[in-house]
Amino acid sequence: PPSEAYSLLVQVTIGCSHNKCTFCSMFKAKRIRVRPQEEIFEDLEDARRSYRYVDRIFLCDGDALCLMNSRLVPILEMIRGLFPECERVGSYARATDILRKSEAEFKELREKGLSIVYIGAESGSDEVLKAINKGETAAQITEAVQKVEACGIAASVTFISGIGGRGMWREHAEATGKMITEMGASYVGLLTLMVEPDAPLYEKIRSGEFKLLTPEEVMAETYLLLMNSDPAKKCVFRSNHASNYLSLRGDLPDDKERMLAQIGRAMEDSSLL
Repeated sequence: PPSEAYSLLVQVTIGCSHNKCTFCSMFKAKRIRVRPQEEIFEDLEDARRSYRYVDRIFLCDGDALCLMNSRLVPILEMIRGLFPECERVGSYARATDILRKSEAEFKELREKGLSIVYIGAESGSDEVLKAINKGETAAQITEAVQKVEACGIAASVTFISGIGGRGMWREHAEATGKMITEMGASYVGLLTLMVEPDAPLYEKIRSGEFKLLTPEEVMAETYLLLMNSDPAKKCVFRSNHASNYLSLRGDLPDDKERMLAQIGRAMEDSSLL
């Protein structure tokens, strides 16, 4: 995740256990496997020798939380022993990985140092999730976010602007806004769809079956998404990734009207994009 750009990256697993999302090409050349624990420990010891100060550590690859606690806990314990200055350990996680673990298991991970998980929700629409072969439902993702938050672990949830194409942009925006309202995540981020040639969705774009949104259409979608977002607790909202046409930063619900006004100005003046 962008917020982990300066973290120590520790390769715990290789690849993604799902690896079937049509928009993603990141792990297509990798087969999922778990690295031997002794190799992970060697990497941590080497990092301790190399770096005087490490305040954040991120467990790679696509969903390290697919591992059982019996594999994760020793890694977290070693991190705590070697890097007492480390303030945060994070990992990607699929909703299905989260739902397989009990609350007691998550509380154990929290006690051992895991403090944030990044969940790629992509959309709040079941129709869109099915179309991109996400392998999870909106209800599962919402339940997973609520579960980790209840256990004291922050959830950072990512959605993708334009992932429904022109055919489902309204459904995507409204359903995603409602999911943001319901799930109670600490952080929400918006990226904009960017498809590389080796992603399965690329051919649908080339053939015209999937129509990309224009920058102006992405703004209309984002406006509708925010209109439908009313979380009860503070949610840090960011849409300031390199892929985004307009940089948005604020907290929901407090800064909602300000961000809507910012989008409105950009919709009237495309030179702001």
